[in-house]
Amino acid sequence: QVQLVESGGGLVQAGGSLRLSCAASGRTISNYVMGWFRQAPGKERELVATIRWTGDRATYADSVKGRFTISRDNAKNTVYLQMNSLNPDDTAVYYCNYMNYWGQGTRVTVSS
Repeated sequence: QVQLVESGGGLVQAGGSLRLSCAASGRTISNYVMGWFRQAPGKERELVATIRWTGDRATYADSVKGRFTISRDNAKNTVYLQMNSLNPDDTAVYYCNYMNYWGQGTRVTVSS
């Protein structure tokens, strides 16, 4: 079992920044991909960014490239999502994912 707990969401004005955190506990995480997804009201959940637990390879959705950065701290079993230049289209509940495990989500609201 793996538990994922997201934090860092909130209300921010357009152009602002937030950093989300996802703390993992339980079974040791190793050599796999962790990702951030988001789900906006009335829309399907979409992939935002992924990072491998070893190495530095990261992938991003086109809509967030150049604005969001995914990173990890292996010692803390934590993955981060630094979000800059936020706009109202980024408003969503953001979820952390590892294999078939999901966190409870953290809400991000960007006001115009």
